[in-house]
This record gives sequence, C-alpha cells and structure tokens, in this order.
Amino acid sequence: MATNASSNVIRTGAGARFVIYAILILFCLYYLLPLYVMVVNSLKPLDEIRSGGMMALPSQWTIAPWQSAWSTAQIGVDATGLRPYFLNSILMVVPAVAISTVLGALNGYVLTKWRFRGDTIVFGLLLFGCFIPFQMVLIPMARMLGLMGIAGTVPGLIFVHLVYGIGFSTLYFRNYYQQFPTELVRAAMIDGAGFFMIFRRIMLPSSGPIAVVCIIWQFTNIWNDFLFGASFSDFDSQPMTVALNNLVQSSTGVKEYNVHFAGAIMAALPTLLVYIVAGRYFVRGLMAGSVKG
Repeated sequence: MATNASSNVIRTGAGARFVIYAILILFCLYYLLPLYVMVVNSLKPLDEIRSGGMMALPSQWTIAPWQSAWSTAQIGVDATGLRPYFLNSILMVVPAVAISTVLGALNGYVLTKWRFRGDTIVFGLLLFGCFIPFQMVLIPMARMLGLMGIAGTVPGLIFVHLVYGIGFSTLYFRNYYQQFPTELVRAAMIDGAGFFMIFRRIMLPSSGPIAVVCIIWQFTNIWNDFLFGASFSDFDSQPMTVALNNLVQSSTGVKEYNVHFAGAIMAALPTLLVYIVAGRYFVRGLMAGSVKG
C-alpha cells in the first residue's frame, strides 16, 4: 500500500511539473515572438517581406539591412546611419554609470558608517528624487545646462543622468552597507585608518554584488532613455534611442521595415548582452545584505 501511494505521489508530481513547464514554455514563446519577427525580417530583402509576410523564414538571407542601418541609412538630413549615435550612447553611458556608482557608494558609506545630524533627512531627500517624474525636471534642467554651457552636448547628457541616478545608487549602497559590520570600521579607525582608506580598503572590496546591481540598473535606464536624449541633445550628440526614432520617422514613401528592425536590434543589443553576461548576478546582488549575519 505504501509503495503504491508513493508511486501515485511521484506520478502526480511529475504530471504537475509537466503542466507547469508546458505553460512556461508557451509564455516564453509568446514573449520571444516579437524578437523572432525582428531578427527574421532584419535578414530579408524588403520585397520578400511584402510578398511573403513577416513570419516566414527568409528564402534569401542578407545582411544588407544591417549594413544600411549601421552606416548608410537616412537619419534626419544626413545618411550617416546609427554608427555615430551608437558611439554617443557609449560616451554617455559609461561615464554616467561609473560616476553615479562611485558617488552612490560614497553616499551609502557616509549615511551608514559616518552618521551626522540630519542624515536621515538627506537620505529622504535623495530618495524623494528617485520618484520625481522626468517631465517635471525638463525646464529647470534645460535652464541649468544652459547656464553651465553644456546644453546640447554629450557632457550635458552625462550630467543629467548622473544627477538623476545618484538617488538610486545611494539607495542601493545605503541599504547594502546598513548590514555591513560597523565594528570593522571602528577597528580600522582605531588602527589609524582615515575616511578614504576605510572606504577603499574595507567597503569597496565587499561591494561587488551591489555594485553589479547598480551598474546593470543604471546602464539599462540610461541606455534606453529617450526623453532626456530628445530634450537635451542636438543632432550631433543624440543618443541611440533618439537616432532610431529619427530613422523610422525619416522614412518617406517606402518604409524599409528590414532596416528598421535591424536598427531596433542594434539599439537593444547592449542591454541584452549586459543581462546575458551579468543577469545571474543581479538577483544575487539584490539579495546580498538583505539578511544580516
């Protein structure tokens, strides 16, 4: 009797797992379908898309749409392709992510290990900045960029994203350092270590998990941003997202869907690669420090 009951339980569990996996596979196929359409049609000639539809595999494979989107597509008034704007995004994202991560780590360090009167108010104001809608800061930020002389430039975009990202990076590092043993910091102070030595030798080496979270979060938000890029850049400093929109909007008469699909994949590829390479560390970093001890 016990053996039969165990067998029934095993069969029931296996059947439940099969149903769950089947449902998950269906959901995955559903969400991956747009990516399939984009990739397949970016490798087709335009005539084949019109005649054969968008779901069929290419009968004639070509990378010409990718070459056109990268270097010869008409964007605005020039046929420059997405290449210069891809470089603008790189020049914007890398410094903004690096500086905001370092400043967030310093802020979290100060707000947890070097407490001062009013530190909770300062943290509350930084946290409040995370929830201010983008649209509310457009006019004040444009005024500040004009006064600083960096309006319509890549450094101006770096400054905008740096200011908007400090609140998030401070939140991540502050919550992470909150669980860090204060006794280690006090012991280092007794041994004569100063502010920056403690930060460099003790806090930073243990900050890998939360730094990965901050970098992924900041990279994704800054790379995918459209509103700030469209508002605070000129034609020469536009990021990838704005250039992609201009590529689609500048097509007159015949819509080159294959070129548009190729450009959209190029714009999404960096964030996709970041999550593929470091995505497994994202949840691990979020959980690090959540349980003390």
